[in-house]
Amino acid sequence: MTVAYVGLGANIGEPRRQLQEALQHLDELPQTRVAGISGFYRSAPVGYLDQPEFLNAVAELDTGLAPGPLLEHLHEIEKCHGRERSFANAPRTLDLDLLLYGDRTMNTPGLTLPHPRMHERAFVLQPLLELDSEISIPGKGKAGALLSACGSQKIERID
Repeated sequence: MTVAYVGLGANIGEPRRQLQEALQHLDELPQTRVAGISGFYRSAPVGYLDQPEFLNAVAELDTGLAPGPLLEHLHEIEKCHGRERSFANAPRTLDLDLLLYGDRTMNTPGLTLPHPRMHERAFVLQPLLELDSEISIPGKGKAGALLSACGSQKIERID
């Protein structure tokens, strides 16, 4: 089994319900169980700004799935929730990002590990640190120090 971390986000529809249902779907994946769930955080959109705030969380998984098949399952869960990929940073009913897969690094056309922008995003780092206060991002450093570098990004825990 490998410890993997998945970022969850939604900002249209019913974000809280969608994240809760996604967590249930993650726990039902083959060879996988949800080992931890961060609190839910409200954050401003990144990139395309003319959209509602996001609700974000991070799930810790224990999984026997390899990274590629795990990512495929994440995309299937997104589709079940009506995810459309109309343009970069578009509003979404559900976004599931494979953030970390153990300490593995990889860069293929369909998957980059660790997630290429996670170290720049407070809405990923804060909930990740809630699950593991000592976690490091391969090739980037300690998540706590990376979160400090995100200075002006505001996130709010809502539960």
